[in-house]
Amino acid sequence: MRMVDLIAKKRDHVELTNEEIEWMIQSYTNKTIPDYQMSAFLMAVVFNGMTPTERLALTQAMVRSGEVVDLSAIEGIKVDKHSTGGVGDKTSLILGPLVASMGVPVAKMSGRGLGHTGGTLDKLESISGMTIELDMERFMTQVNDIKLAIIGQTGNLAPADKYLYALRDVTATVESIPLIASSIMSKKIAAGADAIVLDVKFGAGAFMKTLEDAKQLAQAMVEIGRDAGRETVAFLTDMNQPLGFAIGNALEVKEAIETLQGHGPKDLEELVLQLASQMVVLAKKAPSVELAYTQLKEKLHNGEALNKFKEFVRAQGGDVAQIENPDQLPKAKSIIPVIAKKSGYVERIDALAIGLAAMKLGAGRATKEDTIDMGVGVVLNKKVSESVCEGDVLAYIHTNGSDNEEAMMYIQQAYDISKDSVCPPTLIYEVIA
Repeated sequence: MRMVDLIAKKRDHVELTNEEIEWMIQSYTNKTIPDYQMSAFLMAVVFNGMTPTERLALTQAMVRSGEVVDLSAIEGIKVDKHSTGGVGDKTSLILGPLVASMGVPVAKMSGRGLGHTGGTLDKLESISGMTIELDMERFMTQVNDIKLAIIGQTGNLAPADKYLYALRDVTATVESIPLIASSIMSKKIAAGADAIVLDVKFGAGAFMKTLEDAKQLAQAMVEIGRDAGRETVAFLTDMNQPLGFAIGNALEVKEAIETLQGHGPKDLEELVLQLASQMVVLAKKAPSVELAYTQLKEKLHNGEALNKFKEFVRAQGGDVAQIENPDQLPKAKSIIPVIAKKSGYVERIDALAIGLAAMKLGAGRATKEDTIDMGVGVVLNKKVSESVCEGDVLAYIHTNGSDNEEAMMYIQQAYDISKDSVCPPTLIYEVIA
């Protein structure tokens, strides 16, 4: 085979065979295809798309480019969850213990954040002593023992995706639904789950800006999962305002604990319950989503899910006293209110602007080498549809710095205040199975 021929086929809308895609991915992973040829192929995909058969072949070739995790030593049906990312998205911290409290094994591999806040691993590491580095034997033993473990991704999981993404990032070929779908699903499939629940977000604070694009991505990923033998369900959820109130690592852990105590933000609780219900049904621990929802809500409010979270933190070396008393989590030195400049109703909150404010305070990374300040961030005081009077507090910044003007400016610009009343936003638009 020659790479130039495959580029020409994709340029001319001719479907590539499974063998051609396998050869291309393995050759690029082995560095025998140069970046300039792969760049040309990726741009052809951006313009001409890929067929469902090609998407599946690309995904499976990237899975086979590295290690495939074997979770067969873990008892039961393993269900994974993936979010396409948003502002204030701390669902995994709640979902893991909640689903595990139903007897569903949660063997999760997560990543670190690059952007406005840390990822799941960063948030967990705001708990003193918490380790996310477990060898695979301990990882699987812990899941069998307490039904929950969360660790960092192995470095050899779908390495072809890592190489391709680095190239896409510098060649303006990131925004392609077939490439995004294959990237996400290759890592989920390689991580060994039997079934997958996807939270595909859209809006100002999400990677996909429109509902239509998010729906196309969700459908593509569900098709890939199905054709790869993984039951897959996708949710289309709104990210035109942050999820919950807290944005920032320890602040989000604290809000997750409040939700596990049964008195967290309503939007966060509802999304967690809906995602968890699908996970429980896919794991065959409940016959219907409705029954699973009822059982999960009870465990969220009676302390069982919180106790499972404590058990998980203890198993991975974390300080359970910080879970029992969240005021012991890292804190910022100063809390400064951001004041509304006019009266009305909150019409819109630009989630991305809020995320950038948190990043300016030190809650996220601009580069992989940056150090996160665990205690800083933003806590909203008003959300969409709520009434506001001039002089009310819109949000609080939690800061360890002296120059907070830029963060405050981002927050002021994020809030659109209307003189007319506003309907509460829809959180979950569709479930695709």
